[in-house]
Amino acid sequence: MIRLSLFAALLASVTTASVQAADAPTEIKLGTLYASSGRYASISMPVHFGLKLWIEQKNAEGGVYVKEFDRKIPLKLIAYDDQSNTATAATLYNQLITQDKVDILIADSGSVLTSVAVPIARDHKMLLIDQTGTGANFFTPDNPYIALMADPVSSIWPKPLADFLTHDGPGLGIKRVAMLYATNDFTGTQANAVRKFIKEANSGVDVVFDEGVPTETSNYTVLLNNIRAASPDAVVHLGYASNDIAFLRNVQDSGIKFKFLFCIYPGLETELLEKNVGNKGLNYVFTYVPSSEISYATNFGMSLQDYSAAWHKKYADTQVEFGFNSVAGYTTGLVLEKALATATSLDQLELRKAIFGLSGNLKTLDGTFELDPTGAQVGEITPLGQFVAGADDHLKLVTVWPPAVADGKPIYPRP
Repeated sequence: MIRLSLFAALLASVTTASVQAADAPTEIKLGTLYASSGRYASISMPVHFGLKLWIEQKNAEGGVYVKEFDRKIPLKLIAYDDQSNTATAATLYNQLITQDKVDILIADSGSVLTSVAVPIARDHKMLLIDQTGTGANFFTPDNPYIALMADPVSSIWPKPLADFLTHDGPGLGIKRVAMLYATNDFTGTQANAVRKFIKEANSGVDVVFDEGVPTETSNYTVLLNNIRAASPDAVVHLGYASNDIAFLRNVQDSGIKFKFLFCIYPGLETELLEKNVGNKGLNYVFTYVPSSEISYATNFGMSLQDYSAAWHKKYADTQVEFGFNSVAGYTTGLVLEKALATATSLDQLELRKAIFGLSGNLKTLDGTFELDPTGAQVGEITPLGQFVAGADDHLKLVTVWPPAVADGKPIYPRP
């Protein structure tokens, strides 16, 4: 009887393993979009290249381990070019879901190109793997079909900036702040947050100029004169990379020297901004210090140093610059890898459960991965830094806030 029982158990185990092997797909289909041209190409292509680097690494190892089938399965990337057009993106997101029938849906980079994916994914009950779309309105308690992978939700991005202005600012002589922002989900949400944080601090710092402009704005000459007329002690410009490039070029051409000037993308995409603005135009500019500039301790995936080396080796002959967005695409892959290794099935809500199970525990080169209940990223925080050129004119990004991570003091006013 004992022998029969053992034989039956062994047979059941073999049968179960055989069924699993038979049911296992030959590939896991990942569907995503990228923008090879247009306004958002400069942030989209680095994210896309980072994701592809992870996929190629996994496939070279035989695929990614999937717990449901207890085996490695190769990854197939289905990717379409939306050319920075939201209407095109909407059509292609639908195609990935209804025609290509992808297992995992991954958004293009940035809030504008992610915004059209949010309702589409929700309607089709597909979990949207949101790489860098940080608009706060994407995340609501009634939508379980979204999770932000690689940077914090826009409503908390500017906290270090606002804290510096309200805590250290008055002592430095900063009392009047001018804010100019592009009216999209990403920077519009940040502008709301800056306004809110400054008001709540009640520190004597006031916003004396506050204007939103279309994201397509490329000439800031009149706006700069209007800002100067407000006599600000600090200027905060919130826009995408193309906005920052145009804005900083106009600042140089006008000869205006604001005592404090903050822009988002000098820190996020330094190689791109150096190429298009030059070191002189970036010197003393304040910006976010992203994970492409800070070597975080990791418990999964490559370190920043190793990843940077792998990136530059693979993409040495391309025109795509290394920066935060390069890290973001690779981070997306790492989160998916860990989730597939723990999810009991490829069901969309089960995948969501596995991703949420990583919150607070997964530490990558992008920092600590942490989600709030709506799927918004509240980890991977970006401190405030300032570019300072050395004797050789080489720019160094000095972290100035918060004090716990600062490695230098701010230079104010700008010389």
